[in-house]
Amino acid sequence: MLTAIQTAVATDGFAWLAAAAILAGLVRGFTGFGTAMVYLPIAGQILPPVQALVTLILMDFIGPMPAVPRAIREGHTRDVLRLVTGVLVGAPIGVGILLLLPPDVFRTGVSLISLALLAALVSGIRYRGTVSRPMIYGIGGISGILHGAAGLPGPPVILLYMARPLPVEVIRASVLLFLFLADILVMAIFGLRGLLDGPSLMLGLCLVPAYLLAVMLGARLFDPRHATLYRWAAYTIIAASALSGLPFWG
Repeated sequence: MLTAIQTAVATDGFAWLAAAAILAGLVRGFTGFGTAMVYLPIAGQILPPVQALVTLILMDFIGPMPAVPRAIREGHTRDVLRLVTGVLVGAPIGVGILLLLPPDVFRTGVSLISLALLAALVSGIRYRGTVSRPMIYGIGGISGILHGAAGLPGPPVILLYMARPLPVEVIRASVLLFLFLADILVMAIFGLRGLLDGPSLMLGLCLVPAYLLAVMLGARLFDPRHATLYRWAAYTIIAASALSGLPFWG
């Protein structure tokens, strides 16, 4: 076990991975989402796509556990379960796409998707129509494809909740709960496909403590009265990470 930990910590770029995990945890604690949008553009510069996603899913599954009971109480659990049903259909398709992506395409795609969502959030785009049950299932399916292919299940769901007149606490709880359950499903799919190898799992476990502490700190610091301040802090971190993953930096 000790040797495996030493090998994981000795991974080239581990310090950058740890820094990305800490920033991602703070954003997740502030907003209830954003882990992949912060972590993956950086991790994609260091790790192969599958390994980057395995480390993300592992720490993103363990990290928010302390907040899950509260999220169950405060979130819209029925809608979350409908979204997760869609993920169950879409995620296997996404994983199949992931296995075909070259590393540079994966990294660029993750960065562009993150920037696109950020632009939508900043511009205040809202869907004004009726949110029906079939639409919720469909958004879950799209999220599943994005989760399996790029580790980014959040964008469609975040835009869905931002389009609805809900308190910020309910939005944060619902998104956090959805991401937690989606991670369980995708982790199971990865396991069935034989993608949960020992070195990747150990590397992810080594990143969990820093990420977990950052999530707890972010959640503790979050104050609904200053939601705008926290939101813009999260936007800034997401933008910096996503831009760092674009190919023109060499």
